[in-house]
Amino acid sequence: MKKLKIASIPGDGVGKEVVPAAIDVLHTVADMHGGLKFDFEEFPYSCEYYLEHGEMMSEDGMQRLSDFDSIFLGAVGNENLVPDHISLWGLLIKIRREFEQTINVRPAKQLPGIQSPLVNPNDFDIMVVRENSEGEYSSVGGRIYRGEDEIAIQNNVFSRKATERAMRFAFDLASKRRKHVTSATKSNGIVFSMPFWDEVFKDVSKDYSDVKTDKQHIDALSAFFVTNPSRFDVVVASNLFGDILSDVGAGIMGSIGVAPAGNINVNGKYPSMFEPVHGSAPDIIGKGVANPIGQIWTAKMLLDHHGEEEIGQVLLDVIEETTNDRIVTPDLGGQHSTTDVTQEIIKRLRAKA
Repeated sequence: MKKLKIASIPGDGVGKEVVPAAIDVLHTVADMHGGLKFDFEEFPYSCEYYLEHGEMMSEDGMQRLSDFDSIFLGAVGNENLVPDHISLWGLLIKIRREFEQTINVRPAKQLPGIQSPLVNPNDFDIMVVRENSEGEYSSVGGRIYRGEDEIAIQNNVFSRKATERAMRFAFDLASKRRKHVTSATKSNGIVFSMPFWDEVFKDVSKDYSDVKTDKQHIDALSAFFVTNPSRFDVVVASNLFGDILSDVGAGIMGSIGVAPAGNINVNGKYPSMFEPVHGSAPDIIGKGVANPIGQIWTAKMLLDHHGEEEIGQVLLDVIEETTNDRIVTPDLGGQHSTTDVTQEIIKRLRAKA
């Protein structure tokens, strides 16, 4: 019996609605599997926790989370309660950085039955691999002076180690898919970091002779995501570029509410963390209409990470069957509630047992 110990952090807003839904799905998957069991422990870390305690997590929070196999996160942030720079850096980014979750993976796939805003989406299926530890989001820089003389300096940090790590992850992933990797660059405008990025990409590609490659400047690449997304397989990008591209990917799927993500610790020293792309959606809190698919698809990524790709594929197949039959929430043009969609997925999973 494989027992996975998972830390659950519903977080803020609709995270409190979609995380329990996805946990119900994972327990159903475990029942189907027979040799799999989940042991969840919930942590209350959130903006509400911050208002009560003055911090986004307990002082021993990271130590406690380190004992788990993975972390299952809902959403972080409610600027009506806590400024985003406090909530994100105190919880989400803190976990990513201190647990060395150096790779962020975000799929963008046309789901059947969901109307893409694109006229001809042509069944796109993209994996965006984002370097998750440095780059444009490095906290190096500062501000000096005030008034009209004020200066803000933000330094981008690109190490060969982290850049190569992200690229090798992308190539390894592409080797299991359609064997093509696209590099997101901007070496025609960013004169130091992006030529360096291109050089490392060229070096790494030599070790993967069976994988085709190309590179695209980020502005053109963003346009191609909209005009011809089906041309892409795996896209590897820096922290900022990957963040932008994965949101574009969510947009062309038809709703950010269906987009999953994983923050991967590749050395096994700390747990990885799985979270949907969407935020806390304060405008629909408590209405029962939050889309659970992003969180449930994220659960599929958690299964894959722990070597359960076969049952993970069954789960994705069921998600696609459910969307194809238009059992979806209002953000996708449907009339169904969070509970309706979740229970339909559970029912269809049980039918496959």
